[in-house]
Amino acid sequence: MHETMIAQSVFQAVLEQARKLNARPISAKVSCGQLSPINEEVMNFAFDIAAKGTVCEGMTLEIVQIPLKATCEKCGGTFELDIYSAHCMYCGGTDFNILPDAPLLLEEIEFEDKQTDEGLS
Repeated sequence: MHETMIAQSVFQAVLEQARKLNARPISAKVSCGQLSPINEEVMNFAFDIAAKGTVCEGMTLEIVQIPLKATCEKCGGTFELDIYSAHCMYCGGTDFNILPDAPLLLEEIEFEDKQTDEGLS
């Protein structure tokens, strides 16, 4: 279950930023490529367990799967590769080079807004 290890790493990164900013995180966005997919349900479950009892408890994770891309040898077009129907979407060619898969990234962390009494009536 690589999701458990990923969830723990994401949790540690979010917790570190929360401490630096002295803020409560409310959501985070993680992206990954198609060759290293993340099961969203397992990832959220593992993250919830890691976050229990911390400032991260209750926050949400968004998992974004980045499509695999390829470049056609025939026309030079770059396209999203459908592994079940592998051909160029521009010319129909089947001779192509698969581009590197998107890495696993913690793209964004959203924190709760801190409101003060100043300027409020």
